Amino acid sequence: MSLDQLYQQIILEHSKARHGSGLAAAEAPAGASSGQSHQLNPTCGDEITVRVSVAGGKVSELRWDGDGCSISMASASVLTDLAEGMTVEELRAVIDSFREVLRSRGKVAADPELLGDAAAFEGVSRYAARVKCAMLSWVAAEDALGQALAA
Repeated sequence: MSLDQLYQQIILEHSKARHGSGLAAAEAPAGASSGQSHQLNPTCGDEITVRVSVAGGKVSELRWDGDGCSISMASASVLTDLAEGMTVEELRAVIDSFREVLRSRGKVAADPELLGDAAAFEGVSRYAARVKCAMLSWVAAEDALGQALAA
């Protein structure tokens, strides 16, 4: 299996089995500061609400609800798996790295050591119209994280 095929498989699997989905049915963890952000991609109609909870300087939970294309839903699922348990600084570094890769138009390679399964979205960077799809949950998480820290 080629790397591109592996990356496509990761995206397909996460778009079907959405990790972290179910925000509406889950209460924020007790004792954690939480922030929530709703983002919309008017270009294609993707929509997501992300809640980030922080306790002891670490992301204790990331939950979301959304509707959209496979890329946006898979990206939110992968983000959930990465974010939970990270320190605030680690999550910010991962978000920055993901953003840099996606905005590079294929010029910056994803670091799988840092991005884990999110490296699968590297190919999306060559399709400007799809970058917003992949970034939507990450932008929401960044905003929600800022709110959680300000609370």
